[in-house]
Amino acid sequence: MPGPGAFWIGEEEINEVVDVLKGGHLSRYGSYDDPNFKHKVISFEEEFAKFSEVKHCLAVSGGTSALINCLVSMGVGPGDEVIVPGYTFVATMSAVLFAKAVPILAEIDESLTMDPDDFERKITPRTKAVIPVHMLGNPCDMDRIMEIADRHGIMVLEDSCQACGASYKGRPVGSFGKMSAFSLNIFKTITAGDGGMLTTNDDELFKRAFAFHDQGHLPYRAGAEIGGRTIIGMNQRVNEVSGAVALAQVRKLPRILDVLRKNKAQLKSRLGGLPGFRFRRINDEGECGTILTLIFDTEELAERFCKEVGTKVVYESGWHVYAHMEQILNKCTTSSFKCPYECPVYGRDVRYRNDMLPQTDAILKRSVNISVGVVDGALAAGFGININSFEEEIDEAADQVVRALRKIMA
Repeated sequence: MPGPGAFWIGEEEINEVVDVLKGGHLSRYGSYDDPNFKHKVISFEEEFAKFSEVKHCLAVSGGTSALINCLVSMGVGPGDEVIVPGYTFVATMSAVLFAKAVPILAEIDESLTMDPDDFERKITPRTKAVIPVHMLGNPCDMDRIMEIADRHGIMVLEDSCQACGASYKGRPVGSFGKMSAFSLNIFKTITAGDGGMLTTNDDELFKRAFAFHDQGHLPYRAGAEIGGRTIIGMNQRVNEVSGAVALAQVRKLPRILDVLRKNKAQLKSRLGGLPGFRFRRINDEGECGTILTLIFDTEELAERFCKEVGTKVVYESGWHVYAHMEQILNKCTTSSFKCPYECPVYGRDVRYRNDMLPQTDAILKRSVNISVGVVDGALAAGFGININSFEEEIDEAADQVVRALRKIMA
């Protein structure tokens, strides 16, 4: 049950991969003078940067790697607080913890993205950054988030992992903040099986990000460097085979988005005006169109609807909801035991409980995701259609929803 890009893997991806294998050059590094070096990773980075209207793109080993890299490159570290929404994949929180900073959870609103009002309420003198998550392909309210962040001197890192290709008021997501992280895993808009990328318009941040992703090396080295390394880095490199798949996929991205949006519009048009629910608020029509979310009037109606169609409410979607992140819940940011003191490394003791975001809980317990392009039970989106669904299949899914609604509203 993959995302839309995985449904469309075909001759283009095969040809790009075969091109690499015939050359026998699998590393992302090489000389353009070498005909066996096909520079697929670099070509992907250049094409995605152009698509995203940013100066720099760096391919890395995953969306989580991209988030960690961005935080470190932006200088986030011990004692800093980073505001994240309570509805996001666990990687958004864990990346902050790996950067030795403190995740501060904020409520979502009925767009299922960060509530700008609660973001502002959660700001303290320790707040260094905010991570708005373009959840389920829906761009955040970036006008308000950027205004609040700029007014308070807070850096913005966009988590665009679930929104590759989306736009907000004509600008691609990922082009608003200091940096942005994307994912290429199997459930995302485009895929290389795994992997990810980060983007930025800042030359210095790009140099730091490249260095962090490859043991401190400067961008686009051809061989081992002696001296000149500026930071201690990691190995987040992507090989040429993954780069080849990603390159073929990014070239399909405009067509993927066109089909998703058309299919979602057809499905949504059949359900508009029916009683018992309203649609999730879409912050901009440039959303990806991967998911159609219904927000029911009551929790009872949502549960009854789920039983009729064989799915579950969004609140039950595992590690995408803060309340189910058991590796973090009931722990503080400094230890797994009660700490009565302020920690000199992490700052104040912040604890995570499964009831700490009542607005988020109330929304997610009434929300139901219907798949349009991302078919993922872990997102509570195992019911619906996929990118290859014909008009008749879309109508049948709509009929099933209508029948269920009539039954629960009778």
